[in-house]
Amino acid sequence: MNEHRPVKRTPSLLERAADMFGTDPAAGAPTIDVSSLPPEPERKKAKKKAAPEAEILEPVVEAAPAVEAPPKLSPRKELAKATPAVVPSRQGTIDRERLAARGMVVPGAPVSGISEEYRIVKREIIRNFAGTANRPVVPRGHRVLIASANPGEGKTFSAVNLALSLAVEADHDVLLIDADIAKPSVLETLGLEDGPGLMDALADPHLPLGDCLIQTDIPGLKVMPAGTQHQHDTELLASARTEALLSQLEAGAPGRILILDSPPVLAASPAAVLAGHVGQLIMVVRADTTLESSLRDAIGLMGGCPHIQLLLNGVKFSPGGRRFGTYYGQGGA
Repeated sequence: MNEHRPVKRTPSLLERAADMFGTDPAAGAPTIDVSSLPPEPERKKAKKKAAPEAEILEPVVEAAPAVEAPPKLSPRKELAKATPAVVPSRQGTIDRERLAARGMVVPGAPVSGISEEYRIVKREIIRNFAGTANRPVVPRGHRVLIASANPGEGKTFSAVNLALSLAVEADHDVLLIDADIAKPSVLETLGLEDGPGLMDALADPHLPLGDCLIQTDIPGLKVMPAGTQHQHDTELLASARTEALLSQLEAGAPGRILILDSPPVLAASPAAVLAGHVGQLIMVVRADTTLESSLRDAIGLMGGCPHIQLLLNGVKFSPGGRRFGTYYGQGGA
């Protein structure tokens, strides 16, 4: 009979650990003096990292989209916008029947030959001060002097017709000035009442300028009479006061055109003085009446104006058979 011998058991990990550290795994009681053990080293507390300060950034401003600057106005238009316009204190109604009886441009009437002819004239005048691609701008071209060498050649006829034609322009208004101080005729032609005017404004700087202007029943047309005759009319017209007065009349109205009816050049000295205040001069020449020598003498005296053009008046025959205005009276196109 075989005897069973006890098999030697390998100690467990727990038992080996207990034996190594001197503990009784059954009782759990320590077999070594714990007080003799060296103190456990203190663990250094990890320093808390300070939160990084928030970086203050400059506010980002987005650039606004570039806006194209508006076109610069001419010095004259800048000045005109900066000052209020002079308001006429007088009102007047144009005598249309009188104009029709004299064969002139009649506001509101059907298109006629005379109205078509002055349409051509005014387009030329506007191009001179407005400028085109192939034409330089005439300085002070919005000031136009209508003159003739001698009396009776049609300067007032032309000045009034031109003013009436320009007055219906959408972008412009007209101030017609009677500068023929000795023999004014603009008011009589239009059928307006007389009163203070150009010479009164020049002689008395304290006179309200509105009292010297007439607002006609055509919204785009104002009239300035010649005013009271003055023995020193040429000297007053040659003074700096005249230039200041014209600038004041333009103020507040950047599209204004000044039409001045001049005295006859060879009959009165103020004509040559007035030429120095304007940018365009229209010399009216009457067909079969004005002599070439007179015309040359007159133009020689008007050298103060840099831009002179001729307007032939009283033509009874056109070599090309041109008849303006007849087209509008026809029934078919």
